[in-house]
Amino acid sequence: MGMDNQTWVREFILLGLSSDWDTQVSLFILFLVMYLVTVLGNFLIVLLIRLDSQLHTPMYFFLTNLSLVDVSYATSIIPPLLMHLLVEHKVIQYVSCAAQLFFSLGLGGIEFVLLAVMAYDRYVAVCDPLRYSVIMHVGLCTRLAITSWVSGSINSLMHTVITFQLPMCTNKFIDHISCEILAVVRVACVDTSSNEIAIMVSSIVLLTTPFCLVLLSYIKIISTILQIQSTEGRKKAFQTRASHLTVVVLCYGMAIFTHIQPRSSPSVLQEKLISLFYAILTPMLNPVIYSVRNKEVKGAWKKLLGQLSGLTSKVASW
Repeated sequence: MGMDNQTWVREFILLGLSSDWDTQVSLFILFLVMYLVTVLGNFLIVLLIRLDSQLHTPMYFFLTNLSLVDVSYATSIIPPLLMHLLVEHKVIQYVSCAAQLFFSLGLGGIEFVLLAVMAYDRYVAVCDPLRYSVIMHVGLCTRLAITSWVSGSINSLMHTVITFQLPMCTNKFIDHISCEILAVVRVACVDTSSNEIAIMVSSIVLLTTPFCLVLLSYIKIISTILQIQSTEGRKKAFQTRASHLTVVVLCYGMAIFTHIQPRSSPSVLQEKLISLFYAILTPMLNPVIYSVRNKEVKGAWKKLLGQLSGLTSKVASW
């Protein structure tokens, strides 16, 4: 292939979900509402944890990190998507595309590692409760959180660099809603086998390995819970772990389905829907899951609302 054909493109065109104007307007309204709910829900969870001293525990420290990751991930995808839904030419600059890939891929990796860290926290709480405060001290929690952020960022930086070193020729069309790594790799006009292998290897490191750690943790957790003599005690123990387990199933399920085997990956439409699932639905559902399925969070909400109600009454009486 001649050098004239291996030029670096300056911009890409995202094909998005639909070219029908009415459909795009409807999607814009739907996604905007969901994005606002996502930002508000996660912000309220972080605020609640900060305000309630009873939630100043390792579990909720990691949950704060998870909420920040969810909001950041949604923000890296949804605002550009909303803008593209209202314009005819869905153009994204080369540098913006690289930045979007870096942040979305990095934040996704951080979330997978964080969920494994949270599973370890739950494992210690159930299987070694007497030494929980000694093991899960502030220093360890901070190091685990930093490890999650650093590992996801390094992996993302590596993939962003090797992906955007590929010659894109004159192909500007990315058949996706965002600069997702598999979609960008498909645009290249050279053999991308090495990139696909790198994607599979990093998926094993940052996806499969954390998932296996989560699985092992919950096997041990469930085994320990089943040894509890009291039926009420077993029920309470399961309920307190249900929130995290639900989020784990949501986050890991489709990711493993999508990324482990790039060559046998789902159809383009399925990839778009999965991306929307991670960008909108999962970040929106996480605060709901942790609020509805967690007695401590519900208790903190009631306490906060009671304080606000009392404050409102005092203000009204003045």
